[in-house]
Amino acid sequence: METTNETVVWEGSPSQLTNFGTYLACALVAAAIVVAGVLIAPDALWVLFVPVIVALWRYLTLKFFRYRVTTERVGLTRGVFSKRTDSIELYRVKDTTLIEPFFLRMFGLSDVVLNSSDRTTPLLVLHAVPNGLALREQIRANVERLRVQKSVREVDFAPER
Repeated sequence: METTNETVVWEGSPSQLTNFGTYLACALVAAAIVVAGVLIAPDALWVLFVPVIVALWRYLTLKFFRYRVTTERVGLTRGVFSKRTDSIELYRVKDTTLIEPFFLRMFGLSDVVLNSSDRTTPLLVLHAVPNGLALREQIRANVERLRVQKSVREVDFAPER
C-alpha cells in the first residue's frame, strides 16, 4: 500500500485587489447618492445600502474563495453560504502557464493557469496570487515527481485528416 506524505505548498485567496473596480464603482455610486440625497431628497438616503451590500457581497465572495496547493493536488473551495470544493490531482496537470497582467504585476501578483486532463476541471486558474512564478515552479516540480512515482505518461492523439 502506498503511503502519502501530502503537505501544503501554498494556501490562500485571490487578492481583494481584483475587486478594485467594484469597490470604486460602489464608492462613486454612494457618493452620488449622498450628494443627491443632500441636494434633492434627504429621505432617500436609505438607498445607500445598495452599493454597501454589493461591495460587502463581493468582499465576502472573494474572502471565502480559497486555493489549497499541496504536493499531491490543487483544490479550490468557494461559496459564502453553500460551499463547493473542486480539486485536480497534480499528475493530471498537462501544462502550466504564468500570466502577469500589468495591473496585477504592479502589486506583485499573477495568475497561474493549469491545463489538465481532468474531465470536470480541464482548466484551473489560480487568480491574483502572490509570487506566482515560484508557485508555478513548485507545482511543476510536484507534477513531474508524481508522474514518475505513478508511472504516468501523457499521450496526445492528433485527429486524423
